[in-house]
Amino acid sequence: MSSLGQPRERTVLVTGATDGLGRRLAAELTRRGARVIAHGRDPAKLRALRRETGAEVVRADFSELRQVDRLAAELLQRYDRLGVLVNNAGVGVGRDPTRREESADGYELRFAVNYLAPYHLTRRLLPLLKAPARIVNVAAAGQQEFGFLDPQLHRHYSGASAYMRSKLALVMHTFDLAEELRGSGVTVNALHPATFMDTTMVRESGRTPLSTLDEGVAATLRLILDEDLTEVTGRFFNGTHEADPHPQAHERRARERLRRLSDELVAEALSR
Repeated sequence: MSSLGQPRERTVLVTGATDGLGRRLAAELTRRGARVIAHGRDPAKLRALRRETGAEVVRADFSELRQVDRLAAELLQRYDRLGVLVNNAGVGVGRDPTRREESADGYELRFAVNYLAPYHLTRRLLPLLKAPARIVNVAAAGQQEFGFLDPQLHRHYSGASAYMRSKLALVMHTFDLAEELRGSGVTVNALHPATFMDTTMVRESGRTPLSTLDEGVAATLRLILDEDLTEVTGRFFNGTHEADPHPQAHERRARERLRRLSDELVAEALSR
């Protein structure tokens, strides 16, 4: 039987920690004795989270890559090491899934927040992730092929497609980075925590929750703490079970193409 290790003396950064899964993760990890850095974009919610959990808090709006870059610089200055990075921040399909939205940088919003922001943050924070360390990317089971001819979904837009494409991009990044870091003592895995958890994101989409937050928290904590997963990397999990992602995630050329596109878009946003 696998066992969850104790997170004491382990510093864990959780993005999107002021609501839903991220908030519960931050609370549970601090309760277990971890040093938690909780990210959010709303100052009032961050203050409340700090009061309630004792977590250290940092602020950035992930819809603007300059803020993501500033956050990374702040973390690199304040901390010497991260034991775990949980990329959880994200946006769902939206209240009106027919309306295409853009980030502050002019990129399709779901692609920007769910993928480009964690992509850039992770790469900037690699110097802090010293072995043994873990990167956990909160993705989704619903994935759709990433189309390079229209990466910003200017044509045939739907919120569901944008969301599923962004989550597949995150899984592709997971596999790509795991290969890059293999043997370093830093593992990279992605998961679908649970289906339609009882969160604000799910309720805003008009869907009826099918899973509890407890289920999603348990699955995510497993990737953060399970001692049996110390050397497991480059995997996708559906809940607590390893699963097959969209086939594009296994295509090396597609992953390389996505990496080049991501670097170009980040550089463009930061140069403005």
